[in-house]
Amino acid sequence: MIATSLRPASLSPLRQSWETISFASTLYLCPILDLLLEHIPPKWHPELRLGLQEALVNAAKHGNNLDPSKTVKVQFSVVNHEYWWVISDEGSGFPAPYCDPSECNGDLPCDQSESGRGFCLLRQIFDQVHWNHLGTEVRLCKKMNSRSKLPLIT
Repeated sequence: MIATSLRPASLSPLRQSWETISFASTLYLCPILDLLLEHIPPKWHPELRLGLQEALVNAAKHGNNLDPSKTVKVQFSVVNHEYWWVISDEGSGFPAPYCDPSECNGDLPCDQSESGRGFCLLRQIFDQVHWNHLGTEVRLCKKMNSRSKLPLIT
């Protein structure tokens, strides 16, 4: 369950509306991604689809070990042109993020192996990426009103 204290601090309960999607651990994510991108400006779809798919695959595959009795939960909200997703799984978690943001330059994965590549990808796509202390939940934010950052994928 997602605790209220883990929600983005800048969001007031009076100004937010969180929607929730829960699904059994699977890699068949197309309908879920379609729902999550439904209200996103189309120019951002390819980039955010890639980032959200990475986060959902991590939750289902690495978090829940594709156990169909375990669920992945996604909460999402839009506040002041900021799109937020909170993705949680029922796995045992991992200790703190492996990726140092200063090492994520988009050219190479953090440790030049498959492990950690997804963390760097998330940091390249989203403006904010935060994990809970258990490693079972990630909060992602994309700011749409920033003119300095255009979609990476067009």
